[in-house]
Amino acid sequence: MVIMKTAAFRRAAKASSVRCLGMALLALAAATPGTAQNATDSLKLPEDLTIFEDRDPNLHKPTAVVNGQIITKTDVDQRMALIVLANGGKIADEELARLRLQVLRNLIDETLQIQEAAANDITITKPELEESFARVATNFRQTPKDFAKYLTTKGSSAASISRQIEAETAWSRLLRRKVQPFVNVSQEEVKAVIDKLNASKGADEYRVGEIYLSATPENADQIFGNARNIIDQIRQGGSFAAYARQFSEASTAAVGGDLGWVRAGQLPDALAQAVAEIQVGQIAGPVAIPGGYSIVFLSDKRKVLTADPRDAVLSLKQISIIFPKGTGEAKANAIVKTFGEQMKGLQGCGSVADIAAKLGADVIDNDNVKIRDLPAPLQPLMLDLQVGQATPPFGSPDSGVRSLVLCGRDDPQDAGAPSFEQIMSQIEDERVNKRARIYLRDLRRDAIIDYN
Repeated sequence: MVIMKTAAFRRAAKASSVRCLGMALLALAAATPGTAQNATDSLKLPEDLTIFEDRDPNLHKPTAVVNGQIITKTDVDQRMALIVLANGGKIADEELARLRLQVLRNLIDETLQIQEAAANDITITKPELEESFARVATNFRQTPKDFAKYLTTKGSSAASISRQIEAETAWSRLLRRKVQPFVNVSQEEVKAVIDKLNASKGADEYRVGEIYLSATPENADQIFGNARNIIDQIRQGGSFAAYARQFSEASTAAVGGDLGWVRAGQLPDALAQAVAEIQVGQIAGPVAIPGGYSIVFLSDKRKVLTADPRDAVLSLKQISIIFPKGTGEAKANAIVKTFGEQMKGLQGCGSVADIAAKLGADVIDNDNVKIRDLPAPLQPLMLDLQVGQATPPFGSPDSGVRSLVLCGRDDPQDAGAPSFEQIMSQIEDERVNKRARIYLRDLRRDAIIDYN
């Protein structure tokens, strides 16, 4: 058992004390041979009985007690299930043990954030949590009730997500009250950034995601290893945003680690170099920076104040055929061949309906699609496509065969500089983020944490 004792004892003493109560076991002695009446007969217990409540012996076993508030093994298990779910259920056994330790650290931080917010009269109401949970469920195209059932089938729960929502919301409000008002950005600083932007027109700009892990000289090797393992999991198909939400200690964790659009000069030198050396869709790290390590993900790239052809807005018609269930490879190839031959005879968007009728295909119109929002393999095709032309057939065994027909294109104008207010907000966010890290670090130092 490890106990961290600090000056926060007075504050912790004010919190409600929660103790883990042991289960008392009643031993029923069996009657000795020859006894006419069994000792349990007086209880009149049915022989064919059903237990109406399943009891998990680990359900209330504390893993840590943070200023008197218990974090149970069940809390850790349910949060772990979310990570496994985000990785498609593919996490190596040796990785699970390390992830459990990190999840416990995250739950401890969340507990500290909620406690500190409550100490400053900030609480998140039940209706607010329900509304946020409903928005998450909508992202999965489910009702809150169905989503809660879905989480249960995966070993997690609605309570686990709600706890994370509560911590993120409470912490955000606390920072707005106690940190943000004391962060000042002068007009001269903003003007200097605008001048640099104008001078950098045509230079590369990056859409970057970051996972930040704090480290000390004593645990640097361990944190470096943790970062390497996270990178391995993401490269094997894990969600960068999901890992950022669970593990990043930066305030951007709440938005999946997204830093937005940044130029190399806005990043620490080590991160700027790492980002410049990778391609869109790649990950780099662990990168040593003051205070710890960062993992960076390059999700997009463009030129400063320069129009990006991928921002062109297209008017499209999609023509598609779904393979009947049980379609074999030979029959699917025949359908694709016929589809391709018909599309070669396309004479502009006006002939799409006639071709669809011949093929028994479906047609969907969409007049507001950016090239950058299309799947990566389609983007170069659409850049070279002329109005009235169609892409080559594409698809999969599950989705069938389809083609996109270009019916119109609105090319982008040269990008304008971010507004004065946007730049000021970005600088403020960076400074709030830095102070938030220090704030949370101090909370950890002041906490009474009993590990079991």
